[in-house]
Amino acid sequence: MKKTIFYVFIFLISLTVKANFILLPMDESTQQNHLKAYGITYWALENDYKASWLLNYRGGSFLLPDAPEIRKECQIRGVSFELLSDSQANQILEEISSPSQNMESVVLEKAPKIAVYTPKGKQPWDDAVTLVLTYAEIPFKAVYDEEVLSDQLLLYDWLHLHHEDFSGQYGKFFGAYRNAPWYIEQKKEAEALATKLGYSKVSESKLAVAKKIRDFVIGGGFMFAMCSATDSFDIALSAEGVDICEPMFDGDESEPNYQSKIDFSKTFAFKDFILERTPTVYEFSDIDMTTKRRMPMEKDYFTLMEYSAKWDPIPTMLCQNHTMLVKGFMGQTTSFDSELVKSHVLVMGQNQYNGEARYIHGTKGKGMFTFFGGHDPEDYQHLVGDAPTVLDLHPNSPGYRLILNNVLFPAAKKKKQKT
Repeated sequence: MKKTIFYVFIFLISLTVKANFILLPMDESTQQNHLKAYGITYWALENDYKASWLLNYRGGSFLLPDAPEIRKECQIRGVSFELLSDSQANQILEEISSPSQNMESVVLEKAPKIAVYTPKGKQPWDDAVTLVLTYAEIPFKAVYDEEVLSDQLLLYDWLHLHHEDFSGQYGKFFGAYRNAPWYIEQKKEAEALATKLGYSKVSESKLAVAKKIRDFVIGGGFMFAMCSATDSFDIALSAEGVDICEPMFDGDESEPNYQSKIDFSKTFAFKDFILERTPTVYEFSDIDMTTKRRMPMEKDYFTLMEYSAKWDPIPTMLCQNHTMLVKGFMGQTTSFDSELVKSHVLVMGQNQYNGEARYIHGTKGKGMFTFFGGHDPEDYQHLVGDAPTVLDLHPNSPGYRLILNNVLFPAAKKKKQKT
């Protein structure tokens, strides 16, 4: 009996010794914490370990070298992992490389430096991206107008924008919250910051910031935006030199017939939109589908598109998930009218019920951008004053996975797209 136990023990040790790789499976049934698995992969890159993203293999799994430090991090963070020998890893890679399989192995080279554009107070909402970055233990730096205008974006590879208003209309909260203390204080602080930066209006300072962000992307940066930062960013660029703000926002009248002066050639993603003139209406334009969609909650799902992993690795990376059907969620900008999305922009996620675009991607100069409609993937209708989402309750969230795909995407060794 003792001899048998001894041989079993030796056998188990031999398996451990032969293990040369760690697989972080990302399928639905095996991985107990999808979100923290991205954090493990980022940590490995930060510590100079090599990594590969196995596109469309078991939900977009990650292949890492076997090291005691990586095993320990997985155990501490509650991330499921599997030990592989050289032959097992090679077998997986051979399967992935087969022309008959819509899979690809993408080398991850270096942990991207991440910046999140966010004010210090962050009222009236939390930010889904900072929530998930913190939960996944991926480091980031908070930046705002001063840092952007002093060209500090050059220090970063990836920039996130969330519920920001680049049009200078204070989020169009005037109708419901103009007497709320946080709104009054936020307006006062924004005006003071604009003055400090040398601008007479908030709309002018925000346009300057938007143009710096535009240049960051054109120069090769990666930008990810959610909620109202998506459409308000494009609106600000399109309205350069045109006063679209009513007196309660900037102290003077808007420019007559300003709609006819909007320049859609300056935008990243949207075209032919009509701006919302009424200051009490909680919308920037008809880009957003929130008030038009009439969507029953039980049907509010969107489908991720499938791409060729070998020919189109970029959108394939951005759509990696353990399900192709993702639960919808609302925000000030919930989704995008597909008719107003420029033809060169990829619609990677679409609601089949009404055809609205939820998740889009495009290129600008040498860089890339992704716009994701909605505020919080695990809070269907996040209202002002609601508590932040507790991600310990949603460690396998498909919606939050899409955010983290974008965070890790800049680490990928670039291959020339074939289409």
